[in-house]
Amino acid sequence: MNRTLGVALSAAIAFPAAAAAQETINLTVASSHPTAIPWVGMIQTHFMAETDRILAESGNYEIAWQEAFGGQLYGAMATLTSVQDGITDIGWVFSYLEAARMPLSQVTAYTPFSTSNPVTQLEVMRELYDTFPAFREEWEQYNVRLLGMTASDNYDIYTKSPITSLDDLSGLRLSAPGPLGNWLRGIGANAVDGALTTFYTDIQTGVSDGVVTLALGALPASLYEVAPYISRVRIGTVFSGGVAINGDVWNTLPEEVQEAMLAAGHHYSTAHAQDLVDREEFAIERMQEVGADQNPPVTVTTLPAEERQRWVDSLPDLAGEWAEQAEARGIPAREFLSAYLDGLRERGDTPARDWDQSD
Repeated sequence: MNRTLGVALSAAIAFPAAAAAQETINLTVASSHPTAIPWVGMIQTHFMAETDRILAESGNYEIAWQEAFGGQLYGAMATLTSVQDGITDIGWVFSYLEAARMPLSQVTAYTPFSTSNPVTQLEVMRELYDTFPAFREEWEQYNVRLLGMTASDNYDIYTKSPITSLDDLSGLRLSAPGPLGNWLRGIGANAVDGALTTFYTDIQTGVSDGVVTLALGALPASLYEVAPYISRVRIGTVFSGGVAINGDVWNTLPEEVQEAMLAAGHHYSTAHAQDLVDREEFAIERMQEVGADQNPPVTVTTLPAEERQRWVDSLPDLAGEWAEQAEARGIPAREFLSAYLDGLRERGDTPARDWDQSD
């Protein structure tokens, strides 16, 4: 036998699957926000990277990722429909902006002061996605499969004047995003609808006296320059959506790839939640550092516990109102509300108000 041919045959016998075993799967991954946003950047560094790492263990499959982050394919108001319609195979869905189509996903916006821990919150929401059929259906009816979840850091108050008690908020105009303006009902403050992109100008021009916002948003937006008094209220964290895949695409994937993505999604959620905790404290400290020499300097205080509880007790039955509207549409919101709060309680969190108990 020709020696070269013999070597080739021996190699084929020794490694029979080497040449043809690995299948390449082409997938587009996109977002409305840039990768500078931590939870978007972590789609690359945690979800995609972990999927690649798991698949590399067997070598049977590899993903050829086509990236379109930062609004290359769609904007923030089209995150759900873009995954649903296959404009992208995988994308971050901003469910927080989909109140009409995804009502159960809004439960955290109507239960303020329930948890300040995004790690716990996402653990509960993941459990509910796996065990509460109506919540899963809320996503899958739009032809999307949720893989990894996202949340926010804590909401606090940033104002132009010091806040030492709840009474200091009475009469103030505070900018707040969408439904979070409901958190000001009952305490004498007036909500001004706004977003992170408008907050600085709103305060600077006198449209508002301060904002309800997040440290991770306030720092890059330099809100401390116009609202130097940071009152740490810890109103809570909110579930904001997650990384999802088009359902038709999901159904075509081999089981091994599906399992890898589910594991990677869990890894992404866990890492993202802890990252929120770590970055929040860094952001607060950084705002104090860079604002130390401005006039007036950045001052960080904590609203006293008794004043925080006054705020909680002054609120109307936000969760009950939300649940009543959803129940009228045949959505089991009250059962979901109880399951969510019970999940927090089972993990050691004590909501400052039992929102699942009607007033």
